Amino acid sequence: MTVKDRIVVVGAGPVGAVMTLALAKKGIPVTLIEAEAGPVIDQRAATVHPPTVEMLADLGLKDDAWETGLLSPLFHFRERQTGELVACFDISMLEGEVDYPFVLQWEQYKLVRAAVKKMADDDADVRFSTRLTGIDQKGDHVMLTLANAAGETETMRASYVIGTDGASSTVRKLAGIEFEGFTWGERFIKIGTPFDFLKAEAGYCTRNYFSDPDEWLNLFKVKGDDEIGVWRGIFPVPPEEPDETAVSEAGVQERLQRLHPKDTPYEIAYHALYKVHQRVAETFNKGRVLLAGDSAHVNNPIGGMGMNGGIHDAVNLAEKLGAIWFDGAEADPLLDRYTRQRRKAQVDFVQAQSIANKKALEERDPEKRRAHLDNLRATAEDPERHRAFLKRSSLIDSLAIANAVE
Repeated sequence: MTVKDRIVVVGAGPVGAVMTLALAKKGIPVTLIEAEAGPVIDQRAATVHPPTVEMLADLGLKDDAWETGLLSPLFHFRERQTGELVACFDISMLEGEVDYPFVLQWEQYKLVRAAVKKMADDDADVRFSTRLTGIDQKGDHVMLTLANAAGETETMRASYVIGTDGASSTVRKLAGIEFEGFTWGERFIKIGTPFDFLKAEAGYCTRNYFSDPDEWLNLFKVKGDDEIGVWRGIFPVPPEEPDETAVSEAGVQERLQRLHPKDTPYEIAYHALYKVHQRVAETFNKGRVLLAGDSAHVNNPIGGMGMNGGIHDAVNLAEKLGAIWFDGAEADPLLDRYTRQRRKAQVDFVQAQSIANKKALEERDPEKRRAHLDNLRATAEDPERHRAFLKRSSLIDSLAIANAVE
């Protein structure tokens, strides 16, 4: 085989880690670079849908995932103002149709740790404290300019560079790829607490969506770093509320007390306030520059679709790069198809569904709101509609339809 330059992946988040591991397992020399000094403990994504669980298991991550994650087959939709349980969906109804009929609640930093550990068995070079500062595309390779923590620079030659470096992607910006879409007016705040809502006699399960025109809510449990676990509440923060009010001790406590009043303050494990975007890159491939994950698309987190879509990008792209690398497949048509497939998955499914999810939870019109909740109840009660809903909400449909795009 003709000697080729390594592939360089930029950004060691969950998508970058999976991208690197998938390439390495195929025998493709790959270098992962990350500006931070080590894997970041980022409390953002945690929901892993069934098709993504299968991909991670195929990459050898099953043991780590089962040990440090939480298997969650159920999720609830609730009417927050009345406390009514509107609908209960059970992914175990897909038993026999999917290999893993449940959601895995597995924090993204744990996924990264596990993937980096697995890379030691393959031809993967991981370099932390290394920042990308320049890209110069050539005919048969790309030259990268890198800087270390001391500010010293070096150049690296690569076959391809893959940007998995987040919504503010340096790779995407250096390549001049537009990031089309919009930013929501309100921000979201994520609050973690070890308080066990399963013992609060409220009837919750480990994944809950609350409809409320005044303050919708997502409430999920993750395993955390001990057996106690952490519950994550995601709340909207209206545009007029100052950042300092939202993240203050009083502001954080007030949101949790509105959810479940109790006599003592909540213990807070962490909290974070962030802007929320709905954006998709105009292309996921431009010459020898490729994008995956948040570098290529971002969406609001209602439904837990962002990280999953990024991992689907990584596995799809690894397959195509393997065909180019080992089978001599023509690169441009295959990488153009990567963009067509993964953009369709985002635009037609993830963007549309995540926007619809948000609008449904915050609907103010009483008639529209009741119609939506009644439809959810009827869907959950009808086995055929129930399974169809699960396939759509778990990205099973989007993955199959996108993969069929030529």
